[in-house]
Amino acid sequence: MHWALPLIGLPWSVHGSGPNSFNCWEFVRTVQAEHFGRILPEIGNPEDMLVMGRTFRDHPERRRWAKVDPPAEGDCVLLRRSRHPIHVGIWLEVDGGGVLHCAEGAGVVFQRPDALRLNGWVVEGFYRFSP
Repeated sequence: MHWALPLIGLPWSVHGSGPNSFNCWEFVRTVQAEHFGRILPEIGNPEDMLVMGRTFRDHPERRRWAKVDPPAEGDCVLLRRSRHPIHVGIWLEVDGGGVLHCAEGAGVVFQRPDALRLNGWVVEGFYRFSP
């Protein structure tokens, strides 16, 4: 059984008031810490998606993440619905590859690239942690 299976279905929460509910960034932070040993910073104001997207884009921590293609297990996936990235998930190499993410209205889901597109998401890029 893949380590991510028990996470599927955990609820979404704007404040990411885990350990049992998350916004997208808090979910990625939790998974990166628990499964990959990577400590990521908090991003404030999760209620404003544009502010969160800008904060993620401009945060100094981004310098530690290199854009890669193709992705590998555990890489972060930056997603957008318009011009600006506003969502993040984690690449998993199961079922042909896909993104584990916590989406508003759905909670934690695993979606292959075709399902992401059907839900309006465009992959902005794949990012790998570089200590």
